[in-house]
Amino acid sequence: MSLSRNDVENIAHLARLSMTEAEATEYATSLSKIFGLVAQLNAVDVSKVEPMAHPLAGQVQRLREDIVTATDEREKYQQNAVKIEAGLYLVPKVIE
Repeated sequence: MSLSRNDVENIAHLARLSMTEAEATEYATSLSKIFGLVAQLNAVDVSKVEPMAHPLAGQVQRLREDIVTATDEREKYQQNAVKIEAGLYLVPKVIE
């Protein structure tokens, strides 16, 4: 599948993105190459490939201990706040 410059401009309009004509042409070329690669990947026969249950089958991951390393410093941080109520930061209303 290949995209035309017009296709890219329509997609950019829907996404509310602004771009120059040169950028639209460049994006059309780049995206067409990506779609070509995806088409190649889709063409590969994987019917005889057994899905992996886990990528590290037979191996063990080293995991760190699940311990708390950060302390609760809420009181310290709230000392700098302009307004606080019930432990919450109060901010000015910005939407009517």
